[in-house]
Amino acid sequence: MTGVPVLRTAAQGRTIAVVGDVYRFLATGDETNGKYALWEAIVPPGGGPPPHVHSREEEGFYILEGEITFQVEGVTHVATAGMFANMPVGVPHSFKNASDKPAKMLISVAPAGAEQMFFEVGVVLPDGATTALPPSKAEIEKLLEVSPKYGIEILVPKH
Repeated sequence: MTGVPVLRTAAQGRTIAVVGDVYRFLATGDETNGKYALWEAIVPPGGGPPPHVHSREEEGFYILEGEITFQVEGVTHVATAGMFANMPVGVPHSFKNASDKPAKMLISVAPAGAEQMFFEVGVVLPDGATTALPPSKAEIEKLLEVSPKYGIEILVPKH
């Protein structure tokens, strides 16, 4: 065995705010020999990332609470608690909480690596935090600047 077992309580795990969403990291590539990363996401009403494409990893979503609206290759899908979605490498997608209540889900990436982008651009929150400030212009600009380094293309609308 080359890894070390990880057990975290419901309040443990590095917690980061990225563009207004709260991410609590349950397993990182450093802990899984790079095979996958897993985190809990709390997405406030109106929250969620802009459309983007991963060039390196599959991304999976399991809805725990609330409702998340996915845009996948221009098609809208509404996912509720108990539903799962997987985005293969290269598929343009985004998600948004279009409801009036916070949503919670698990997000996985395989292989690991994308979580490092969150650590680089995010705002560190205390353990157990469940809310974050809305994203600042500087945070959004940093995400746009840093994401290509991690093989993620943010699809900024053309004006």
